Amino acid sequence: MSTIPALNNTQILVVDDEPDLRTLYELTLLREGFRVEAAGTVKDAFQLLSERQFDVVITDMRLPDGMGLELIQRIKSEQRSERCVVITAYGSAENAVECLKAGAFDYLTKPVDLKQFRTVIASAALDVSQTTNAVPKNGAQHMATERGTGRRTGGARESPPGSVADASLARMVGESPPMKSVKDRIAKVARSMAPVLVRGESGTGKELAACALHANSHRASGPLIAVNCSAIPETLLEAEFFGSKKGSYTGAAQDRDGFFQAARGGTLFLDEIGDLPLAMQSKLLRAIQERSVRSVGSTHEEPVDVRIVSATHKDLAVEVQAGRFRQDLYYRLNVIELVMPPLRERLGDLPALCEALLVRIAAESGIAVPEMSAAMLEQLSQEPLRGNVRELENLLHRAVALSEDNVLEVDVPNEQTGPMHLEDAPPSPTLPDGLPTDLQEHLDHQERVILVRALQETGFNRTAAAGRLGMSLRQIRYRIARLNIDVPQGVDANDEPA
Repeated sequence: MSTIPALNNTQILVVDDEPDLRTLYELTLLREGFRVEAAGTVKDAFQLLSERQFDVVITDMRLPDGMGLELIQRIKSEQRSERCVVITAYGSAENAVECLKAGAFDYLTKPVDLKQFRTVIASAALDVSQTTNAVPKNGAQHMATERGTGRRTGGARESPPGSVADASLARMVGESPPMKSVKDRIAKVARSMAPVLVRGESGTGKELAACALHANSHRASGPLIAVNCSAIPETLLEAEFFGSKKGSYTGAAQDRDGFFQAARGGTLFLDEIGDLPLAMQSKLLRAIQERSVRSVGSTHEEPVDVRIVSATHKDLAVEVQAGRFRQDLYYRLNVIELVMPPLRERLGDLPALCEALLVRIAAESGIAVPEMSAAMLEQLSQEPLRGNVRELENLLHRAVALSEDNVLEVDVPNEQTGPMHLEDAPPSPTLPDGLPTDLQEHLDHQERVILVRALQETGFNRTAAAGRLGMSLRQIRYRIARLNIDVPQGVDANDEPA
């Protein structure tokens, strides 16, 4: 049975210098109902591209008279609409990354698995079909082209006003230059299949960016599965990511899909990817390379079609140098980088952010939208806001709770009711020779400083702070209570990241 949608007008160009492989690819595609042309050199491929329009170009990386990369670069420079799939030697991660950055839709590694081949071409064909004009009643896809230009007159499908894509970008409040740059980049790279790494401090809106990438992609109708890598116990990581079979471990009463299976046809968002242990990084790398996963307790692999978007507050290049993150996985994930600016670099967005957050807080609390005084806004602009938008929301929650007549006035946090900052922590007493006068008091002081810093850097999210410190949620809750550390109002009760 065909795995590819029957689009009678879909045209495929296969470029490979090995006759046997070229014939194999042609026969596979012809059985699926495609129209296929073939070339053995870059020169022949250029000639065919100059004569006609294709939908998908499948090219070997190395050809007798050049590189497949030259085809990708020409298609991109001429603003043609072909989707390029590159076939590269196994383990050539650098080549694959280079092709994706140049604009390739996807890549395959040799020896090519035909089942995987059909899956990738299916995705490319579907991507093409979704960006052309409406399908006529007979079901054939009409592709109006301008001869000699290679450009579709139909162009990419534009999202109508009020669409999910528009709404996803609208949730990213702010029109400051840094935010405009981020939104423009999201709109540009969303329709690519290339993996995206979203970097930024805690609370800058990395998950919002992932949602916008998904909503503006051709996978928007598929699922978006968001995973907080730092919140999953290490012993459960493999089963959670790849699924498990009944009886594979104690408590496995039935077959269970993992995150990869749940995200089929959509996007898998891996938040705090830098917190994954090295053993799991190796298994994740294989899943991304092979586009297939093996459930715990299973004897065979199953193909999965997902786009990977990952996020971290860490500098993964530094983590690679320190040996805490695999270099090959870093290359796979960091094909396209998206950096979320901290709030201190876009203070011009502060009024709009406060307004949007207050509307949300009012809706959740069932009250009228509070008014904010100019003095309160000025005070917030002077706050360090190390937790960025998440900390801003926590401060506004607290201000609303303490407000009178629904008007927010200046409210300076104090050590009894407000969040503790590192500079506010009283020093532990010491003797003239530097030794502490009370060892337990000194140790408590040091522990308090470390805990407060971790909480501030994660927007007072206890789950994330516990993960950064190598503690369990129960342990960090106990220490917060024992050391009398105030956590601002408004933090989610279940301690999940906002």
